[in-house]
Amino acid sequence: MDDRTPPLLVHNGEGFLLERFPQGTRVVYPPEALPPVRDVDEAIQNALLHPIESEPLPELLRAGMRLTIAFDDISIPLPPMKKPDIRQRIIEAVLELAAQAGVDDVELISANALHRRLTPNELRDIVGERVFRSFYPDGKLYNFDAEDAANLTHLGQTRHGEDVEISKRAAESDLLVHVNVNLVAMDGGHKSTSIGLASYKSLKHHHNSHTMIHSRSFMDHKASKMHHSAWRMGEVLTQHVKVFQIETTLNNDIFGGPLEFLQKREWEWSIKDQGSYLAAKRGLDVAPTRIRRKIFQDVRSNYGLTGVTAGKIEPVHEKTIEAVHRQHKVEVQGQADVAIMGVPFIGPYNVNSVMNPILAACMGLGYYFNSYLGQPIVRKDGAVILYHPVDYEFSQLHHPSYVDFFEEVLAESTDPATIEAKFEKQYAEDPWYIHLYRTSNAYHGVHPFYMWYWISHALDHCGDIVWVGANRKTVERMGFRSASTLSDALEMVSHSVGRSPSITYLHNPPHLLADVR
Repeated sequence: MDDRTPPLLVHNGEGFLLERFPQGTRVVYPPEALPPVRDVDEAIQNALLHPIESEPLPELLRAGMRLTIAFDDISIPLPPMKKPDIRQRIIEAVLELAAQAGVDDVELISANALHRRLTPNELRDIVGERVFRSFYPDGKLYNFDAEDAANLTHLGQTRHGEDVEISKRAAESDLLVHVNVNLVAMDGGHKSTSIGLASYKSLKHHHNSHTMIHSRSFMDHKASKMHHSAWRMGEVLTQHVKVFQIETTLNNDIFGGPLEFLQKREWEWSIKDQGSYLAAKRGLDVAPTRIRRKIFQDVRSNYGLTGVTAGKIEPVHEKTIEAVHRQHKVEVQGQADVAIMGVPFIGPYNVNSVMNPILAACMGLGYYFNSYLGQPIVRKDGAVILYHPVDYEFSQLHHPSYVDFFEEVLAESTDPATIEAKFEKQYAEDPWYIHLYRTSNAYHGVHPFYMWYWISHALDHCGDIVWVGANRKTVERMGFRSASTLSDALEMVSHSVGRSPSITYLHNPPHLLADVR
């Protein structure tokens, strides 16, 4: 940035603002959206009929077999895509081939692990009206239940002693088809089945503080300890279950209509874009919280499909990662003393819900901090400055254990290892949390622990973490500090980074992956 650079847009929860950064600040923008494939249906058919290291799907289907189709839940893509969802189009294509082969024992499972159960409308949005009406009324389309002991199967242990326990229906199927959306490089691969269809008994082996702190980063499955564990589990799973993996990749065409200015660099804004920003900003500033939230929750993205690949999990995922990198990777030379990030209105765990303080921290210090290859965007013991209101607000429906975690657990310690040792078992086995997870739309009782472990790499790496414009009491409970302005935040971290630090601003969303050299 220099004296000619206009103020830059920063996402700030359910809103945004224009900020003038210090001269010399390096700004990393997401790449432009790649062109989508011309014919989606043709791409899907080609993937199913010409898979990688696998027989074509029609050759795997036969009358009398047990077929299970699992699919990623509403945690991706973000924001949700306009209808029809790409998962719907793939599932319909798979079902048509199954019908032609005379397969009549078919079940569809939302691979939500310890995430909340999807509502019927949310399931319908993913699979489409026709599939929903055909399967949901008969109980053949449903959410995975990680606490239903009678419907779990233990397949064995990995060479590291990790338990592999998954959906009994999936384990006993003649063919398990997994339909994936790879929004970012963290998704897909063995993570789809060995995590999405797994119980707490399996998940605790990699969703723990030790594994998370040594995952460098979550966006690089070859450097992520979490992914290493998932891959070992996948090896055991695929020894028992025939898996036909279908992975898709999307472009960066996220914001359209009145929010199209969010796709552009600020110096490219037209008069119309400037007017759209001002109108949106003024409207959001005066709108009641309920209306403002509905505006953002109703955002649907114009994602274009950039690829669909099917077949054996490992080679399919390698092709997927290549496509994701083409869309998201930005080469960055060197680390900065200070990294700045705006935390937007949505993350994987507050779709149609509230981004509570724990989820805001996870989005900024978990997902965005880990959006790198090689090394973090900020140097060891450097500072991270984030924008988000971090209001004290929780959904009692979706996040009941988060409230108790915030009030009880964080009041005693913010250290992930201490929290895990002292409190995790209690929350994971709490019968009330389990009841809400199984019968309502609540995340599992252990879920806030996983979100806190998600930020453990950032907590270990960074010397200072400051939130701009945040509720002071909520960020202090999480062990952070709050500043009124960017200038104040830079003053607060000056003791560790100096008064003329190098600064990098990650200008996302849309998504980017910093390849830090």
